[in-house]
Amino acid sequence: MPETYTKMSSKAGLAPGSLVHVGTKKAGNAKVTLIHYDRDSLEEREILSLDECLSSSAKAGVTWIDVEGIHQLDTVEKIGKLYDLHPLTLEDIVNSEHRPKMEDYGDYVFIVLKTLSYSARTGMLNSAQISMVFKPSLVISFQEAETDIFEPLRERLRKGKGRLSKQGSDYLAYALMDSIIDGYFLLLDELGERIETIQEELVGKPSKETLQRIFSIRHDMAQLRRFIWPLRDFTNLMLRGEIPLIQEQTRLYLRDLYDHTAHVVETIDTFRDTLSGMIDIYLSSISNKLNETMKVLTIIATIFIPLTFIAGVYGMNFENMPELKWPWGYAAVWLVMVGVAASMLTYFRRKNWI
Repeated sequence: MPETYTKMSSKAGLAPGSLVHVGTKKAGNAKVTLIHYDRDSLEEREILSLDECLSSSAKAGVTWIDVEGIHQLDTVEKIGKLYDLHPLTLEDIVNSEHRPKMEDYGDYVFIVLKTLSYSARTGMLNSAQISMVFKPSLVISFQEAETDIFEPLRERLRKGKGRLSKQGSDYLAYALMDSIIDGYFLLLDELGERIETIQEELVGKPSKETLQRIFSIRHDMAQLRRFIWPLRDFTNLMLRGEIPLIQEQTRLYLRDLYDHTAHVVETIDTFRDTLSGMIDIYLSSISNKLNETMKVLTIIATIFIPLTFIAGVYGMNFENMPELKWPWGYAAVWLVMVGVAASMLTYFRRKNWI
């Protein structure tokens, strides 16, 4: 059954905080996974009843609740009631068209991010929204679609290696954000390879398809920058120390996260400048080809002007034209015409016109 898409206009006229899923509707139920960990233990299971979440959250350590699929509104609404989330937060969670942002509600922090990937089948850029809420000892992530982007984090928790299992919920939120930003670097590598391929085409034999690919990548760059720039801004805000839920030791890692986002933005700007230059190169290449064609046609027309004049003179058929009755007249005219053409070609070569 084909997927359908709910537009933003479906929310028109509704009260603030009304839950309306905006985005691609997916079949099936939402999948809720719970991971509870501390320095010495790890508990991981799929949740069948959301009431199980509260018992785990009451334990010492950190609880991570991962929800895959925001189309099931009753699941999102029940989680919001269990953990006292603001209705506007829930409204933003189920709206997959939101730009990335961060909001501090006092007792929790709400963050919206985007994951980006290329579709191997269509060659188009796909985006999916990931929202997260973190409180003391609790992180709730909401994924628009099922992905494996957080699987390396789960594996680190299972092995109990590194500082992830020894830190609080703010560090887990940082680790989730870092996983998403690492995906941007993979995407930039793929974009860089595509740009190099197009550059080789421009040097070799550019075509209309080359220009179309340039504009397609420019569109992807604009979309990527639109998703990254807000992330850079609110990461900088999280560094200022104005959010009590973020500990000082976590801010050191957020500083590194800010550097990564700045690097991504700078790389995107560099790629955009490169693509703009490639468009100029393409237009110049097409213009040069046109000029070369026009030069050849002009040379041919110039050579044939005197030849046409000679042929026109002897094509008038006047009776008092002595060359018409001369036995060598036809051959002489041909010699003159060939000589004129050869002389003109020699002159053009000396002038470096051809």
